[in-house]
Amino acid sequence: MKHELSSSYSTSSSNTLARLLFAYILLCSWHASYGNDLSTSIDISWGDERGEMVNNNELVMLSLDNYSGSGFQSKNEYLYAKLGMEMKLVAGNSAGTVTTLFLCSQGDYHDEIDIEFLGNTSGNPYVLHTNVFSQGVGNREMQFYLWIPTADFHTYTILWNHRHIGFYVDEIPIREFKNYQDKGVPYPQYQAMRLYASLWDADNWATRGGLEKTDWSQAPFKAYYQNMSEDGCLWLNGYSSCTPTSNSWLWGNFDYEYAKKGQMKWAQHNFMIYNYCQDSKRFPRAFPLECYLDSS
Repeated sequence: MKHELSSSYSTSSSNTLARLLFAYILLCSWHASYGNDLSTSIDISWGDERGEMVNNNELVMLSLDNYSGSGFQSKNEYLYAKLGMEMKLVAGNSAGTVTTLFLCSQGDYHDEIDIEFLGNTSGNPYVLHTNVFSQGVGNREMQFYLWIPTADFHTYTILWNHRHIGFYVDEIPIREFKNYQDKGVPYPQYQAMRLYASLWDADNWATRGGLEKTDWSQAPFKAYYQNMSEDGCLWLNGYSSCTPTSNSWLWGNFDYEYAKKGQMKWAQHNFMIYNYCQDSKRFPRAFPLECYLDSS
């Protein structure tokens, strides 16, 4: 009897432990994918009434006129996440306009992970501009021509974890920025960030270095966002909701995703038009350290 009670207690204990462990993993590994109601995940943050949610909050429309642009931000802050949205960019002659989706912290020494779409004259492809800031310092630009029809919705995604940052177009990786913090390269890993989006005028630099200006007779310009996906770690009261073992994809090693590596090489070989690691005029003495580390 004593043995049977002991076995029963042990089984009960194991089941309780398993349930607690499962609950802990669920808590630590926060995952959410908001289907249609964007009001649960974002707030229109500037632009007066130029930014609005329509279709029962299923769609965000940002607009730009010659007075102001507009933008929104996520309700949540994150310290590591995979965040994406379906976007339809400004149609027609979009020269001078910039449509964005980016992560950013606050303060003078902020971290930032940028996807910016630089408009162009009708018939010419958009330029997808990427950049990574750490502790207030950026200058890590890579640019690509978009190979997809921007008149349709497409999914653009930022993956940010303790190993690397990845930029994706319809789940095809186009760029990776690795964490070389231990080798002296600053990396965004200490500051929580929100997701932001905006549509604004930058005709002093956005299109052919400012040669193509915004045609205000085409205003208001409009960009559309829908189906935001969130997967990662919430930042709450100074703490992350995740642990390094709580989510396999989040803490995985991109180096072993060979198919993704091949897709990235394809995108860079065929569509990359600027790489700061190849700009000897901008860096006449030495390229940034991460450029050498990536090539080693």
